[in-house]
Amino acid sequence: MDGMEVTTGIYKQPVDTPLWLTKTNFTGDGQADLVHHGGPDKAVCAYPSEHFAAWERLYHQPFTAGAFGENVTLSGLLEEDVCVGDIFEVGTAVVQVSQPRQPCFKLAKRHGLKDLSLKVQETGYTGFYFRVLKEGSVQRGDSLTLAERSARPLSIRYINHIYYVDKTNVAAMKEIVAEPALSEDWRRSFMKRIKQ
Repeated sequence: MDGMEVTTGIYKQPVDTPLWLTKTNFTGDGQADLVHHGGPDKAVCAYPSEHFAAWERLYHQPFTAGAFGENVTLSGLLEEDVCVGDIFEVGTAVVQVSQPRQPCFKLAKRHGLKDLSLKVQETGYTGFYFRVLKEGSVQRGDSLTLAERSARPLSIRYINHIYYVDKTNVAAMKEIVAEPALSEDWRRSFMKRIKQ
């Protein structure tokens, strides 16, 4: 895109064999930038496959599983369906929604689309992250089963709206930071705005 060379873990390939999901990632996977990616609050990046058609219409190029650097490509679970704090069983692992995914420049660079990261924010088609509550084996085709809904159901879509659109809604931000399952990164970001 601009001739800059970067190290990245955004290129993902589908795997048919079971993988062990640890507290920080799938065995064999990795992140190049551990300051902004990975770690306990961002162990698994999930992205809804339903969004691919919208991106294909916008950019006239194909988007398939792994296109957004996600570890898990989902079907039937969108940002409006998922709340921070929701707990899901998948394979023999147990995971909890921790935050929306925040797109970085590497996503745009990967596809050669300078405005892709901005469009992800504008549409709210961000995907989201899970932390791992119980390590286990996960494989392609496993279902995500909701085991427990957050006591304060705030959807990923709602949180994205407050973060990217309704940026001065202090009451909403206070409601969001009161969710104990929210990742520390997003809690700090909202707290900075609340204190301004």
